[in-house]
Amino acid sequence: MGAHTAPATVNQQDEATDATQSVAYAEALTKIYGSGEAQVTALDAVSVALERGRLTAIMGPSGSGKSTLMHCLAALDSPTSGRVVVDGVELGGLKDRQLTRLRRDRLGFVFQSFNLVPTLDARENITLPLDIAGRPVDPEWFDLVVDTVGLRDRLAHRPNQLSGGQVQRVACARALIGRPAIVFADEPTGNLDSRASAEILCFLRRSVDEFGQSVVMVTHEPSAAAYADRVLFLDDGRIVDELRDPDADSVLHRMRGFDMTTRRS
Repeated sequence: MGAHTAPATVNQQDEATDATQSVAYAEALTKIYGSGEAQVTALDAVSVALERGRLTAIMGPSGSGKSTLMHCLAALDSPTSGRVVVDGVELGGLKDRQLTRLRRDRLGFVFQSFNLVPTLDARENITLPLDIAGRPVDPEWFDLVVDTVGLRDRLAHRPNQLSGGQVQRVACARALIGRPAIVFADEPTGNLDSRASAEILCFLRRSVDEFGQSVVMVTHEPSAAAYADRVLFLDDGRIVDELRDPDADSVLHRMRGFDMTTRRS
């Protein structure tokens, strides 16, 4: 795929204009940790709209705020100020129980650490979100997801009987089983070898192309970001650039620009 860069400063007014057609968006999102001399601004008035039915990658140097942005968008952390709307629901007005229900019913999660239940087999881990919610499993959708991730012959195996790639495929299937509005993936290939990483990334790509899924992925790997439709770059808590239709070389070139800026500062 070819790639081109956006202007160095993302037009956040355009992002706000597109927000109503987006699966999630943030307006003037700020997150501050600590106080006094120990105060750290992890997010600095970030406004961004995430497109429905697309795979968006979030990248940046260590400490740039990429994981904080995803956690605020995924209702896993609350901002100091600003506004977050996910699938038409404003997070700021929700109580704890409502946030829990939203995370359970509308969001899917894939983490670097897998987070499977070790005493459950693959089938039980996949259907766990629906079982907790008391919702029935759609057998046709279950079969489609399981066959897409290639787990048909591993459903009776517990996590300790699966390879790392298979465990993460179970986690991906679990994230999709409830047909969420959006899947958040935090370094989903961080603990995997190159072959298993490619399997997971291909599955996330297929979930967008074939299922119309919306996926947001934090990654530090240019090869992983190349699977995205769009890459957002953060630095010092701000979105400073983006790429559309990226490839690994264009992403790596942009990341090297961050390194050069850091060395000059």
